[in-house]
Amino acid sequence: MGTPVIVLFTQDLRPHDHPALTTAVRATGPVVPVFVLDPAILGRAARNRRAHLGEALADLRSGLRERGGDLLLRRGDTATEVRRLAEETGAGAVHLSAGVTGFAARRLEALRATGLEVSTHPGLTVVPPGGVTPAGGDHYKVFTPYWRAWEGTRWREPLPAPDSLDLPPGLEPGALPDLAHDGEGTGNLAPDRAAGGWTRARDRLRAWLDDGLADYGDRHDDLPGAATSGLSADLRFGCLSPLEVAVAARDRPGGSEFVRQLAWRDFHHQVTAAFPRITTDDYRPRDSEWRRDPDALAAWREGRTGVPIVDAGMRQLLREGFMHNRTRMITAAFLTRTLRVHWREGAAHFDAHLTDGDVANEYGNWQWTAGTGNDTRPNRAFNPSRQARRFDPEGVYVRRYVPELADLPGARAHAPWLEADGDGVEGYPSPIADPGR
Repeated sequence: MGTPVIVLFTQDLRPHDHPALTTAVRATGPVVPVFVLDPAILGRAARNRRAHLGEALADLRSGLRERGGDLLLRRGDTATEVRRLAEETGAGAVHLSAGVTGFAARRLEALRATGLEVSTHPGLTVVPPGGVTPAGGDHYKVFTPYWRAWEGTRWREPLPAPDSLDLPPGLEPGALPDLAHDGEGTGNLAPDRAAGGWTRARDRLRAWLDDGLADYGDRHDDLPGAATSGLSADLRFGCLSPLEVAVAARDRPGGSEFVRQLAWRDFHHQVTAAFPRITTDDYRPRDSEWRRDPDALAAWREGRTGVPIVDAGMRQLLREGFMHNRTRMITAAFLTRTLRVHWREGAAHFDAHLTDGDVANEYGNWQWTAGTGNDTRPNRAFNPSRQARRFDPEGVYVRRYVPELADLPGARAHAPWLEADGDGVEGYPSPIADPGR
């Protein structure tokens, strides 16, 4: 039997289409799968993401055990714990999926400093960052030319889950943590959040392909219909392979529109790989003048702005740990373009609650909306009232999340300030800023 090989799981919590795992299995020695509960990331993670992570780890462990292996859990600094595991098992190499964030870069540097042979693999995107590059540049700064190049790439074939795993004997697997209820993390646990794990994710994918994908092009912005895939958290934690999702969807009705959204996800990943300061610095400085307005920020966070479509989105976030993509843009634009509050304030609130919160997509989209990112129209208009009438014409979405307006029929739910001869609706605030007309 050969030398053991470590597989470090990160944002790839699945057995299917896992190049790092497949490479390790094809080696001659036992495979040591491990996930490190690193306080450097867990301590500031949203409670919703911590809960989802705990469920995903439990499901992954079950899947690996069914194949004769296990998922070892360790707590502490990632590089330190991997080095200890290598010393315990005699492993000389570690395989992991390549990340794009600043934390991923620091983790990789620390792993290499242990003296282990460290290999990174694709697995977090359809096309790896750097898989397509513009002439004379390190990354694409605008989506449309990226999309053209992305479409022309030849994807690798998705890999099957391993049939069996060989784990060295005598290893302590480590107890599964109760990440949902240990009191750590940011934000509150959303009562209606979706549970995590690769088996649930694959069920959701099958249901989406069969029942939702064909109408995606026509309905993905339909707020009351909630006609998006619902797979964003599964992709964020790698419970689904984005490549496997893209391959499954691309040749079906509605597939091209949906796959374009996966290309947007890849786009933000390649931007973040080139600009890891995306969480703190303007990608494209615009000399914007931002306001400090704690009261307006608090009203926005609580869904009490008096603008129903904004409040509905913010309350969906608190209830579900999720928000429809269209209202993510509406609420972000209201904060940054109408209230002129810095995008970092909004992104921090989203990050404290979103189950699918991901550095590349979350901060890339915040900067896009705020006009400091990759949007070629940084002064793009975003009128919340027009958005509401277009994407929630009968007020169904608003009434779903703002019960104070439940008695207002149809589109009247979008303009409660006109009720009672201009006195508004009792119990619901007046708009804190011009909602547009």
